[in-house]
Amino acid sequence: MKVALGSDHGGYEIKEEIKEYLEEAEVEYKDFGTFSTDSVDYPDIAIPVAEAVSKREYDRGILVCGTGIGMSITANKFKGVRAALCHDLFSAKATRAHNDSNVLTMGERVVGKGLALEIVKVWLGTEFDGGRHQRRINKIKEL
Repeated sequence: MKVALGSDHGGYEIKEEIKEYLEEAEVEYKDFGTFSTDSVDYPDIAIPVAEAVSKREYDRGILVCGTGIGMSITANKFKGVRAALCHDLFSAKATRAHNDSNVLTMGERVVGKGLALEIVKVWLGTEFDGGRHQRRINKIKEL
């Protein structure tokens, strides 16, 4: 699995924690920035991450900003991207199992580092259930 990773300044600290986890778990990833807590515009990070997932250069993407909302809105503009804002473990599992989400967004000001890492682990480790859920995904793909 290849993961595209990015954050704005509001999600930088959690992004750095996620990088450490991905390295320990031997998950291939690319950090699309930002590389400090200096202010940046979240679309400038979300766009290349979502584009990389849309083009299937990466299997999944993870985006973090202050709330996760702006990243989610931006990422969902790209064909084939199903970005899900998750701040709890149930949503992280359900969005993979039922929605086949391929981009996870979170807000650093909403979740702490410990919960954020657990969400990442659950989201990366949950497979799509297919079946009746595939019919629904197909309807989204037709839009």
